[in-house]
Amino acid sequence: MTLPLPLPLQLPPQLPLLSLLIFAPLGGALALWLLPARAARHLVALTLLITLAISSAVLFNFDPAGARFQLIERLPWIASLNVHYLVAVDGLSVLFLPATALLFLGSLVASWNLVHDAPRLHYSLLLTLQSATLGIFCALDTVLFFFFWELTLVPLYFLLGRWGATRDSPLAAARYLLIMLAGGIPLLIAFIVLASSQPTIPPTLSFDLIALLAAPLPRSTQTLVFLLCLLGFALKVPLVPLHTWLPQFSLAAPGSLTALIVGLKLGVFGLIRFAIPLAPAAAQDMHWLLAGLGTVTLLYGAVGILGQTNLRIALAYASICHVGLAVLGLASFSAQGAQGAVALLLSFTVATGGAFLLLEFLRQRTGSTDINGLGGAAKTMPLLASGVLICGLAGVGMPGTSSFPGEFPLILAALQSHTGAGMAALFGLSIAAGGFLALYRKAFFGPVTRPEVAQAEDLRPRERVVLIALIIMIVGIGLYPAPWFDIIRPAAEAWAAGLSR
Repeated sequence: MTLPLPLPLQLPPQLPLLSLLIFAPLGGALALWLLPARAARHLVALTLLITLAISSAVLFNFDPAGARFQLIERLPWIASLNVHYLVAVDGLSVLFLPATALLFLGSLVASWNLVHDAPRLHYSLLLTLQSATLGIFCALDTVLFFFFWELTLVPLYFLLGRWGATRDSPLAAARYLLIMLAGGIPLLIAFIVLASSQPTIPPTLSFDLIALLAAPLPRSTQTLVFLLCLLGFALKVPLVPLHTWLPQFSLAAPGSLTALIVGLKLGVFGLIRFAIPLAPAAAQDMHWLLAGLGTVTLLYGAVGILGQTNLRIALAYASICHVGLAVLGLASFSAQGAQGAVALLLSFTVATGGAFLLLEFLRQRTGSTDINGLGGAAKTMPLLASGVLICGLAGVGMPGTSSFPGEFPLILAALQSHTGAGMAALFGLSIAAGGFLALYRKAFFGPVTRPEVAQAEDLRPRERVVLIALIIMIVGIGLYPAPWFDIIRPAAEAWAAGLSR
């Protein structure tokens, strides 16, 4: 397999880094069944560390000043339909690879001593989920992307249904599966319409994203494609009113699993990668729809925080609020908006995903994440309480944290393109920040009223490693975002320029 693009750090030219990255977790999943069950956790940890190393190698070998799509691998897959195994990365996707690897590693730490029932099956499903997630960020063939997109549903269904945190977990798993399967139908139709509408002589099917971006469609076809993609991705984002599955999911799933679903905003990535650039004229014609959905989602999520007593559900609503901001910023169709959206999504992976991991540590110790039963938790668990505070401040976009470099350009883009919606966004973000601080005060300060809280131990050594890593990334990116923006900026500018074709 030949990689046609030069690499800044000269690894062997035929080394298929992206394929190694995507299939390494599957290799670990297969190896699990060859070893005793007692060795499962350590083998998974080794596999996740290898995945992190490969994703770091991908990042180090990516040249922001080079071609937009790099490390390209192409092989025939379904030759009769012109479907290829086509993977590559650009500045909009490459940072998500190590972020995904880190989040899965944190998820393993959060569930380290909890998986006693069928551990090999559980970890095999977890690694399969990681493989599919990495494939989503790398796929440049629409059929391949759809394959990875749907593949995530299988492990999620069984992980939630069998190892959920409540008795309602099987019901929540079934609901999530059915909703996401329904969302996949318009996506598949959109990709088929795209493939069959190419102006080639003789007519041929094309699922290659690079080729599709270079071949503008008629406006009427673009409208259909954009609306179908928007519907399919909006369920995953989720955008109001298609959000109802998320609060239930966040309560029924263990925090280690919720961190993966909420921390990795695959729906927004789908909007950036496919929905908007493949139908640019239609997207701009319906800027009001995209901006309106983003604004309503932002305000709904902010107000939703105020009525919650459970920290996990409140955090789910906070994620809904801030993903609304990302969609609102994308409606500016500017490089600034795209750059801010990608940066905010990366911060989501760290801050919101990290917050759910820390809340899982809290649930393991106290049996609850309801604020009415957590008074005084900061007295017995100061490190854990500090971690939740730092992640929460990052989640609300506090200056000096990882979310601010993404939120600020998004707000500027929104104010410039949709001034009224931008002002509403500022109002909603203020509500969200106040709601979080009020919930945090009630949960972690005041007198200790429950023996579970009084006897709880603070973070263990391996959990402290997670906390330290979170703080380093949140504060480091917040204070010095330039290296990450240097990677994102050229691809964001190319993305915005492509919308004018």
